[in-house]
Amino acid sequence: MPKVGVVIAAGGKGTRLGGRVPKQFLRLKGTSIIRRTLEAFEPLPFVREIVVVVPAGYVQKTRMLLIRSGCRKVSGVVEGGRTRQESVRHGLESFRHKPEIVLVHDAVRPLVTSRVIHEVVRQAQKHRAAVVGVPVKDTVKIERRRGFYAHTLDRGKLWAVQTPQGFQFEVLVRAHRKAKSEGFVGTDEASLVERMKVPVKIVRGDYRNIKITTSEDLQVAGALLRS
Repeated sequence: MPKVGVVIAAGGKGTRLGGRVPKQFLRLKGTSIIRRTLEAFEPLPFVREIVVVVPAGYVQKTRMLLIRSGCRKVSGVVEGGRTRQESVRHGLESFRHKPEIVLVHDAVRPLVTSRVIHEVVRQAQKHRAAVVGVPVKDTVKIERRRGFYAHTLDRGKLWAVQTPQGFQFEVLVRAHRKAKSEGFVGTDEASLVERMKVPVKIVRGDYRNIKITTSEDLQVAGALLRS
């Protein structure tokens, strides 16, 4: 397996879930969400280094949390930017040792499995870029004007993209530099790489790999852990 670095992205300003504290610090069955996320990557032998990007004002809090949790592979906690894209770029610039493959993962996806992580790394090494996704289960329609839709998309070709997203390190660095120089802001890392005409491999993910965004998501994650 290649040498892998991981950027755990908590966003720039950070997202709150019904309160003042960024949601990655909320507790999920007694343990903070961000700690559970890190514990998915920490034991993997091919993961050599982890950089955590957090909102402004939460660097020290995160460092103290990591000291207590014993996450030995975290080499740095850095402050995010105004956007997620800028935050990830800060993470890429903070590795002590340049990895061969870099994974970018949402801090609030604590239920990712080692199987998924391993497969993303394998496919990123082979194809230069890979993302996790699951087939869309709902029918998706395009709105034509307010309250009316124009047509229905072919559900068989639609994927809901998750994280981690994996890339050869130099490919993602170049993609970020290009986006910054051209003032482009994408919805995820894959959208930056796509602009360089690099094909992105889809890795079949897991519907349980949810992103905790709402209070309902937090309840679902707790139920999944209990099961």
